[in-house]
Amino acid sequence: MINFLAVVWNPDSQLGTFFGLPLRYYSLLWVIGLAAAYFLVKKFYKDRGISNDVYEPLFLYCFFSILIGCRLGHCIFYEPEYYFGSFKHFIEMLLPIRFMPMGGIRLVGYSGLASHGGTIGIFIGILLYCKKYKVKLLECVDMVGVATPSTAACIRLGNLMNSEIVGKATGTDWGFIFVQLGEDFPRHPAQLYEAIAYAVILVLSLLIYRKHKNLVGTGFYFGFCLATIFIFRFFIEFCKEVQVDFEQGMALDMGQILSIPFAIVGVYFVIRGLRKKK
Repeated sequence: MINFLAVVWNPDSQLGTFFGLPLRYYSLLWVIGLAAAYFLVKKFYKDRGISNDVYEPLFLYCFFSILIGCRLGHCIFYEPEYYFGSFKHFIEMLLPIRFMPMGGIRLVGYSGLASHGGTIGIFIGILLYCKKYKVKLLECVDMVGVATPSTAACIRLGNLMNSEIVGKATGTDWGFIFVQLGEDFPRHPAQLYEAIAYAVILVLSLLIYRKHKNLVGTGFYFGFCLATIFIFRFFIEFCKEVQVDFEQGMALDMGQILSIPFAIVGVYFVIRGLRKKK
């Protein structure tokens, strides 16, 4: 029986090759998301009259802090028993390799990345950047906060192309059938829900920024980014499948538990920013 309400999702995760190396949609979307944030923040710096020489190092600080934070966040929050269970597994946490059971090493890339760890990482990176280049911390995190949803949306589209972080079964005829998971029933496309939500948050942030540039430096945009993304993340987790076995039977999964403090911090800075503006 043909189900016209379901999307049969079975894309090739590899776009092609680049100089003999596989070019995956996930990696490409990461690059697009980071590039979008790069040019947006560059414009915000220009609006505030901050020199390009001061701005340029920010990208490297953010890039490496996000990558390190995402990787460590996944390993510590989701698979600590594995990665801290042996020296070889600890090396796998730091390097994009996998020690094979029969011997040898395989290059697998960083297959586990956690957004909560990336958020902590980028804040530490910005803190170090601001200290070295004498930029006001709240001013910097506000500008980065406006642009961050662009990267978040692209990452979730990458997850969709990889058929990972899927939603629960819809129990109806509509949804996405993730063929690569060996299934023939529809699930919620949770990755797509998040990508759309983050795109909407980006548009809202840009609209507010356009009319209220004087809020930059109050912490408002930093808080708005944290509050909107992680409040949505908390509720969208209810329609996701658990990511790791230990989450089975938990009232709240790890993603929700980690989202709560970020959301609280975000709401605090939104209120604080509005009060400072007054």
